[in-house]
Amino acid sequence: MNKQKTAIITGATGLTGGYLLKLLLEDPEIEQVKVIGRRKPELAHPKIEFLSTDFSDIEQISKFIQGDQCFCCLGTTIKKAGSKEAFKKVDLEIPVLLGQIAKKNKIPVFAVVSSTGADASSSNFYLRTKGQMENEILQLSFENTIIARPSLLLGKRKEFRFGEEAGKIVMKGLSRLFIGPLRKYRTIEAETLARAIYLLAKNNPGKKIFDSQELEEIGSNLKINRL
Repeated sequence: MNKQKTAIITGATGLTGGYLLKLLLEDPEIEQVKVIGRRKPELAHPKIEFLSTDFSDIEQISKFIQGDQCFCCLGTTIKKAGSKEAFKKVDLEIPVLLGQIAKKNKIPVFAVVSSTGADASSSNFYLRTKGQMENEILQLSFENTIIARPSLLLGKRKEFRFGEEAGKIVMKGLSRLFIGPLRKYRTIEAETLARAIYLLAKNNPGKKIFDSQELEEIGSNLKINRL
């Protein structure tokens, strides 16, 4: 019988994090799911232990982040965050802080959601920030590092983002035209992304960065009960 595990997840109230939370709760090998964030997830479950935090109390967070797998599904937009500085805190500083604590606490698996095109040397602030975050996480050298680079995510968010929704309609229509090297720019369902991350945390062959095409193939074609 496999050892019962504890999973830690932040961003569980978001689109991808919500789907991932459900997968973790349904997994018989996961005994406890520690959720960390500003808001408690609406989903109630006896496996859930919740820590409300603004991520300023490092000692409190360090005591809470103890387990076997740590998932960071945080992500925002500059518009929603209100400034570049606020965006950077959510998409760079907090993920790196969580990674550092997870490494210090000897958690072997760390997974984080990034973005297609992430590049620390990019002239685009969004992509540069994501790339910087990736570099920091990679330097921590977890036994199993999973950096997911999805393209535009499909799925129903709780808050309506007009520009994003309009972009989804256009990109979904164009996605079938993306072939060959362009396949990584195809849209991906948030549920598929969550399933791919979940499966990779259970059985990662050693690869660290996964583009949207790879995540689509893993999340769509592999059955959860095979791993």
